[in-house]
Amino acid sequence: MSDRWTTFQRGEDELREIEVLIISDLKNVKHLTKMRAYAVVYVEKDFHMAKTQVDEHGGTNPTRNQLVKVKFQAKLAEKDVLAAVNVDIYEHGHVREKPVGSARVLLCDVLKGGDASDPVDNPIQCLTVQVWRSSGRPQGLLNLWVPPTGRFLMRRVFVV
Repeated sequence: MSDRWTTFQRGEDELREIEVLIISDLKNVKHLTKMRAYAVVYVEKDFHMAKTQVDEHGGTNPTRNQLVKVKFQAKLAEKDVLAAVNVDIYEHGHVREKPVGSARVLLCDVLKGGDASDPVDNPIQCLTVQVWRSSGRPQGLLNLWVPPTGRFLMRRVFVV
């Protein structure tokens, strides 16, 4: 197992941009006040994590159009077929962070195609993923935009 880990450490790092569009229909884990949620996005939790800003006004439908950059080992998708982009959603509290739910997309689905030299042939994927509570119950929906080349060539404005 340690030999497998050292091969990951020697590889190059890859940086991908993922836009967290909308998280909708979450269960309100705050019973007295409005929920203030944020998302943590990662592929390898101990390697690199990216965090969205706390949404003060969204309540159970937080996070609109926040771009996060996720770093992971470049050859990870080839070596580990179960590697995934994980999105953990938390409620920001004064005492502690309360877990709301999580979503997971396989890395092989995120890294489909993409040639930076030909941007016309690279449509941006919009993925809708079910958010699950730790108990296994469905929690809501998460919409992600993923560019196949790893970065957005143009910034766009998305109005809901």
